[in-house]
Amino acid sequence: MKLNKCILTDLGSVNRGKSKHRPRNDESLFGGEYPFIQTGEVKSANFYLNTFSETYNKKGLAQSKLWKKGTLLITIAANIAETAILDIEACFPDSIIGFIPYENKSDVKFVKYYLDYIKRKLQIISQGTTQDNMSVEKLTSMPLFVPDYNIQVKIGKLLSNYDDLIENNNKRIKLLEQTAEELYREWFVRLRFPNYQNTEIEDGIPQGWEEKRFSEIIKLQSGYAFKSENFEEKSSQRLVIRMGNFKITGGLKFDSNVKYLNDNVKVKEQYYLSPGDMLIVLSDVTRDGSIIGNVGIVPNNNIKYVLNQRVSKLVFDDFLKYYLYAYFNSFIFKNYCLAHADSTTVLNLSNQDLYKHKMVIPSKKVIEEFSNIIKFIYEQIDYFIIKNQTLKETRNLLLPRLLSGKLDIEKLDIN
Repeated sequence: MKLNKCILTDLGSVNRGKSKHRPRNDESLFGGEYPFIQTGEVKSANFYLNTFSETYNKKGLAQSKLWKKGTLLITIAANIAETAILDIEACFPDSIIGFIPYENKSDVKFVKYYLDYIKRKLQIISQGTTQDNMSVEKLTSMPLFVPDYNIQVKIGKLLSNYDDLIENNNKRIKLLEQTAEELYREWFVRLRFPNYQNTEIEDGIPQGWEEKRFSEIIKLQSGYAFKSENFEEKSSQRLVIRMGNFKITGGLKFDSNVKYLNDNVKVKEQYYLSPGDMLIVLSDVTRDGSIIGNVGIVPNNNIKYVLNQRVSKLVFDDFLKYYLYAYFNSFIFKNYCLAHADSTTVLNLSNQDLYKHKMVIPSKKVIEEFSNIIKFIYEQIDYFIIKNQTLKETRNLLLPRLLSGKLDIEKLDIN
């Protein structure tokens, strides 16, 4: 496969995002209809970026720029060399670069995969004494070796087939999560559980149900404070579950922001996790506390999962598992966590605040009936999470082989 030496500006336009107003976090800029993307959201995206936690109003838009769908985002500060393709129109700050390919010169999907392929090189040239930062000059001076346009399209199409499957599975997961949430609301918020018409309600609590403190039914087991040098991005059999693995909507994700343990790192048995363990995140660096108090269940596959600091394992009677998981994903528990999280920069939730929390525990019969229904939903979610992880691993194995020319793409018929 013939490779052509070039730089990024030969392939498309390269410009920084805009956020001129100071201070950047001025509340008067936010709360409108224009999505505002930050570096952490680029890092969390799988391939396309269509989720966001903040929006600009007209004042915010006036000091920024609305970028078109299909723009490739490249982070140059905080999270270095992370990429995602905009699936919506959105604004973003100057810590993100927008790349728009030249027609018949480059394929945006290919360029994304190529930058992912050389990400480590980009991160190395961005290392600073106090803070990592990649200038536009550094990014656009990096020599690139890319095939002709028609080959770029083929490579982009082949690899994006995997990401399209991942995206479809993510949509299925979202629908299943919404179904589980609605079932919880119907039974335990609206109190329309089976035989509710014949159940007496006293002080807002159905007969046979009881209010208990968190500490009466659950014990928190903390994770280990690993050092950054203990991690690597290369796939291994020990995956560390960190803040970044918790989804905004609840549950765990492993299609981005994954860290593995180096082979030489020794770990005590108490920090290894088992399939089905329930975890809660106790810290949050997002502006709006979108993951504080969120929970997830360890999937059942061939990977050993390890517990990191500020993530805790929840230990309780297994009989309560599915009810508790649904409860912890409810708006009731989320609001409690937001109200009790304490810090000016990083939100932190203490064990003591959790242990003081009061919750209603339904009767054994109601829990059994609820668990029998919702268990299937959670098992389906787990299935798609594992499937996505397998798809990502396969894609990542193909990526270097295709971009290095070891796998002959020219002979493949890709529809």
